[in-house]
Amino acid sequence: MRDQNLKQFPAHFLWGASTSAYQVEGANLSDGKGPSCQDVKELPEGTAPLDICADHYHRYEEDIKLMAEMGFKVYRFSIAWTRILPEGTGKVNQKGIDHYHKVIDTCLKYGIEPLVTMFHFDMPDALDQRGSWSNPDSVEWFVEFARVLFENYGDKVKYWLTINEQNMLTLVGPLIGTLRIPEGTDNVLKETYQQNHHMLVAQAKAMALCHEICPQSKIGPAPNISLVYPASCKPEDVLAAQEYNAIRNWLYLDMAVFGRYNNLVWRYLEENDATPTFAPGDEEALKNAHPDFIGFNYYSTATVQHSDITDELDPGADQQTARGEAGYYRGYQNPNLTKTEFGWEIDPLGFRANMREIYSRYHLPLIVTENGLGAYDKLEDGKIHDNYRIAYLRAHIEQLKLAISDGVDMMGYCPWSAIDLVSTHEGIRKRYGFIYVDTTDEEVGTLNRYKKDSFYWYKKVIATNGEDLSD
Repeated sequence: MRDQNLKQFPAHFLWGASTSAYQVEGANLSDGKGPSCQDVKELPEGTAPLDICADHYHRYEEDIKLMAEMGFKVYRFSIAWTRILPEGTGKVNQKGIDHYHKVIDTCLKYGIEPLVTMFHFDMPDALDQRGSWSNPDSVEWFVEFARVLFENYGDKVKYWLTINEQNMLTLVGPLIGTLRIPEGTDNVLKETYQQNHHMLVAQAKAMALCHEICPQSKIGPAPNISLVYPASCKPEDVLAAQEYNAIRNWLYLDMAVFGRYNNLVWRYLEENDATPTFAPGDEEALKNAHPDFIGFNYYSTATVQHSDITDELDPGADQQTARGEAGYYRGYQNPNLTKTEFGWEIDPLGFRANMREIYSRYHLPLIVTENGLGAYDKLEDGKIHDNYRIAYLRAHIEQLKLAISDGVDMMGYCPWSAIDLVSTHEGIRKRYGFIYVDTTDEEVGTLNRYKKDSFYWYKKVIATNGEDLSD
């Protein structure tokens, strides 16, 4: 492939990074905040509890100042639903409203655009007890929450994200601690995709509401997109990759952008007696969403091969591994890729392919809302030499520039994560941040912040608008 005439990053490219409330804030039951599903779930053994995390709730000013030192143009963070509405609906918690005003104002003071995620894996426990997303009322619960956010912050926040990784909530919900299947459910797949349908409608209504209340703001979805390769050039492997691409990726973006179910997914649901029930008004709501851009999380591609209906498949899977589904596809380890210390394949070229494919399908501006390397960082004499993270990010930013040269309209890049935080099911030992937090899964440390080598490297990348990627 010839890549000789490269375009520069846009002048107003949004360089930054991401976090989520339940993974970074701590103070999970402070100042009127109610419990979320994350606060009451049984955590994996040996992982840090969520009551402190990185204590970002109390140290956001210090942390955002460090982000400003790096040169951030944008900070992607989520607002904890139960900090705003402790019971999920009803009475508003003014202390929660005030807290996020302060976070947003601190960002703006430093010239950092807040990119706000509305829902990042933290359904209010009070609503979880009422059925969570299985309850048709969940659509209006989310719309009520969205209205409170737009009315309070809409004059300050230009960029909104709806639901983080809805496809992961659907495909690996039990791992994340978010999928609630009612007792006595006969067809779990049908129930799962009914919940997914409620989320899709809730998202669509929230997008329309944003355009109504905050016409100056822009809003989009934030799924985890991993382009799927066939394991070989066998036609049946190609078909398997098409199946998994549809189920894992295109269902969510086809619905967000076009307001319709992907045809391959609909057939899959029909074959399994799992098609969702549409409530009156759902079809119209889905077609009226009209996102302004697409946010997407990328860590790796996926690879699959053909699966027979009689296959017995490994039930273990997480966000970046596929166990497969008998009769459709089965996961395949790509021999051409290396892996992280935590077993995720590393595929920078797949990142470019991912962006090209998304843009060719939807022709909306794109922003990377997560991309990063989880690793066992070590603090030695006040320093963290994470050259492996720099290498990972450099390789992906190089491919990001190539995608821009391919004509992909890229808005920004927000790797995971701005600061060390508690990973969904692997604790704080799986560190992603540019900023090291002195704490462990075993005990709370000083919580002092230390700049990793990647901090200084990313600062230079931003200062040169992506031109200088050297060490």
